[in-house]
Amino acid sequence: MDLVLCHITADFDTLGAAIGLTRLNPGARIVLTGGCHPTVQNFLAFHRDEYTLIERRAVNVAQMRSLMVVDTQRRDRLGAAAPWIEHAQATQCPIWLYDHHLNIASDIPATHRQVEAVGATTTLIVEALQAAEMTVTVAEATAMALGIHVDTGSLTFEQTTVRDVQALAWLMIQGANLRAIAEFVEPGLSPQLQDLLPIALERLTTEIHHGARFSWLLIEIAAYVPGLSSLVSRLVSLTDSDVMLLGAYYPISGEDHKLMIIGRSRLHTTAHSGGLTGGLNFQTLLQPFGGGGHAAAAAATLRTATPQSIFEQLVDQSRNQIPHPPNARDLMSSPVRTIRPQTTISEAQRILLRYGHSGLSVVDAEDQLVGIISRRDIDLALHHGFSHAPVKGYMTSRVKTIAPETPLPDIEALMVTYDIGRLPVLDNSNLIGIVTRTDVLRQLHQDKAGDQTRLVAPSIAIEGINTNRREPPNRPNNSPDAVITAPESESLIRRLAQALQPELWSILQKISHEASQQGWHLYLVGGAVRDLLLTPSAQPIALHDIDLVVDGFYQRVEIGAGVALANVIRQRYPDVELQTYGKFQTAALVWHDHPQLGPLMIDIATARTEFYPYPAANPEVEASSIRQDLYRRDFTINAMALRLNEPKPGVLLDFFGGRFDLAQGQIRVLHANSFIEDPTRIYRAVRFAVRLGFNLEVQTEGFIHHAIDSGIYAKMQAQVAEVPALQTRLKRELKYIFAADYWQSALSLLDKLGALKCLHSSLAMSDRLWHQLRRITRWMERFQFQTQLIPWQMRLEVLLTQLAPVVRRQVAQNLQLSDDSIDRLTHIEDAETHLTTVLLNCDRPSQIAQHLRDRDLATLLLISARHPRPLGQKIWIYLTTWAAVKAPLNGHDLKQLGYHPGENFKVLLDALLNATLDGQIAHRDQAVAFLETHYPLK
Repeated sequence: MDLVLCHITADFDTLGAAIGLTRLNPGARIVLTGGCHPTVQNFLAFHRDEYTLIERRAVNVAQMRSLMVVDTQRRDRLGAAAPWIEHAQATQCPIWLYDHHLNIASDIPATHRQVEAVGATTTLIVEALQAAEMTVTVAEATAMALGIHVDTGSLTFEQTTVRDVQALAWLMIQGANLRAIAEFVEPGLSPQLQDLLPIALERLTTEIHHGARFSWLLIEIAAYVPGLSSLVSRLVSLTDSDVMLLGAYYPISGEDHKLMIIGRSRLHTTAHSGGLTGGLNFQTLLQPFGGGGHAAAAAATLRTATPQSIFEQLVDQSRNQIPHPPNARDLMSSPVRTIRPQTTISEAQRILLRYGHSGLSVVDAEDQLVGIISRRDIDLALHHGFSHAPVKGYMTSRVKTIAPETPLPDIEALMVTYDIGRLPVLDNSNLIGIVTRTDVLRQLHQDKAGDQTRLVAPSIAIEGINTNRREPPNRPNNSPDAVITAPESESLIRRLAQALQPELWSILQKISHEASQQGWHLYLVGGAVRDLLLTPSAQPIALHDIDLVVDGFYQRVEIGAGVALANVIRQRYPDVELQTYGKFQTAALVWHDHPQLGPLMIDIATARTEFYPYPAANPEVEASSIRQDLYRRDFTINAMALRLNEPKPGVLLDFFGGRFDLAQGQIRVLHANSFIEDPTRIYRAVRFAVRLGFNLEVQTEGFIHHAIDSGIYAKMQAQVAEVPALQTRLKRELKYIFAADYWQSALSLLDKLGALKCLHSSLAMSDRLWHQLRRITRWMERFQFQTQLIPWQMRLEVLLTQLAPVVRRQVAQNLQLSDDSIDRLTHIEDAETHLTTVLLNCDRPSQIAQHLRDRDLATLLLISARHPRPLGQKIWIYLTTWAAVKAPLNGHDLKQLGYHPGENFKVLLDALLNATLDGQIAHRDQAVAFLETHYPLK
């Protein structure tokens, strides 16, 4: 076990540095050796599950492999974990030490030490991450940014260095959450503002409106005071206000005053039935007074004789714009994964691992909630050897619960006050859902994203992305063509309606209406959402395969909501074929020949989750929620969903930063083990990257290399009979790639990644193989052989011929190629050897044609590609010239000349064709003379 030790009373710098080290050292666990600063404790109340924290008492020191100490050089700052230093020394366990405090008498015998004069220890770790070309999650970036902010006074303290600034800038690029940073970092105040602070606190008026804390203050000052915005920020922090409106005025001449107004809001755009609308917008509020800023922070300065009247008006307007907060029903995940009190600790751990949860609800035989058990509870039980004990002995039985209508602020307060990671939602004592820290954080992130009006990104046009871009994206810039408007829900649903053909939009509306009638949520998912965001608003989108997901919420049906909905729609369209896949709770509506749309398939799936019991296995699938359905997908750009029906049509679910990755032009995988669980995702990643002109995100490419180097694919090939569906998916991906016009770029990238090893460990590209592939492609294109052959399969066959015959046949069978293809690949060397031998002594065209005539076209092209000289040249002439030659006479002509039909007809016709090929005859008269000479009538 690799451990990262934070000092006692952990601050943000030690926490941020520790979190960065767990990214540099996968599998490392963070130990808070002795409490936290109150602000850190509040931060962890929401974010604890985002980091690899472990309780000190759950650590088995005997399993320790390395120690990393951050932000201290003294043992006495490690609290009860200090004796671990002696244990590490005794067992020769390496100790790494990172700190930014110079001239400290260290008593920790580190084997590796990095102490440098920067503003924060976190800066040292960020630099290491940059050097390793690694990326971090939003939660990790936020924690590390807080570490630098706090220890450098937001870059204002004397010890701040340029390195701190650069590290913080990199964290912002990684997506550090500014709202969280603003919430947990307190700015300093000037002496003038410090004098105003107690007066402001005394006179401040506060009320709770729609669950939000709204505070306002109008104060008279003698003269202009700079930095009032810092005073507002401090007031927001001290009073925990969600909305703050401050007015300060002073006399200038006669009855006129200068009125300065500052508004701050921690409320952002919120969801209503019509989409993402409403919300407090200070920019709009203060614009009539000449103010500026943005929705969450704006200011105005004006000259007026009635400052009190204007300020009261603004207070009323602000109050009226405060939106209703989301409630538990909006936030909760459903259905809830539950266990019985008798379930063992080991089984509970297996369920947590399977579904990625951080805790489980415990219900009795009547499905009434009786307790909650968390991952930390299970870790401690396992540490003490109670894997077979029932969970009832370790669960929390006095459970805090909420109702469906409980607002978000109350949920936040409960989680912070009681350090609760999950709150069950009860409706008349029935467990209908659960709200977790993750659900709350997602909502806060969505609020933040909804308020963002512009996204800076390279090579992007307004409301569209240049999908022809092939070069790596440059650094973001501020030029006008580098701005993409963040579409709100109403504009997204309007764009979808405009982009689709009217008939298709009508069908989707009917499906949406039926889903609403059943109380289900209907989402457009996957490629259609990605293409909608990539396509400029004025351009249409041609869709022939549409993926819909039905979230049945907690209203469950036996056959699955997706299948049930498809059955209802089938009744409206009797000519449509209905295909159902019960195992996956999925149905497809197929229009084979729609008069306006042509072939069309609408796939309607029940929201589901999946679990891979072992690497490269078939996933086990079961019904779940839309959030878990998106979580099971492969890449962020494919893990977005657009709500189609009421309420909130047009809401875009983007939990993993798909829009950001579209703007950055990168393919990023959702899960570190995705390529081990399903190697076909490597091919999908390459296909999307080349097709869209995107790059593979650095860490995603690292995951690909790790998966290939792990050797899991060799094991997969050895156990191919156990996972036939995996080979089917691999064949499908190969078909997509080799059938596309970008097949060469995709194949080149696959080879660069070493991903051809997924087919066989010895397979790799070479100059000779490239020549063969390009040669067979030219032949198929130039002579229109595509109508007689399957181009993607021919290219794949050329690739597979690089393998040894026995291996080649096995790989072809694994990929479930056609019998003709397998036979051709098996015997291609025999055919080449035979033709090489027999054609060696052929000096006439008729002799060559006679030997090639019996070979199928695919075999001839394959041989020609592999042997350009001399076989390829002869095959070339045969296919382009001699194969089209016909004798001047046919069977009917022979009858008229007096020859009797029979077996001799074939002899006569073959002789005529050979003579024609060899140039002995060219027209009818010469053919008749040839017959009279060589085959006279008797």
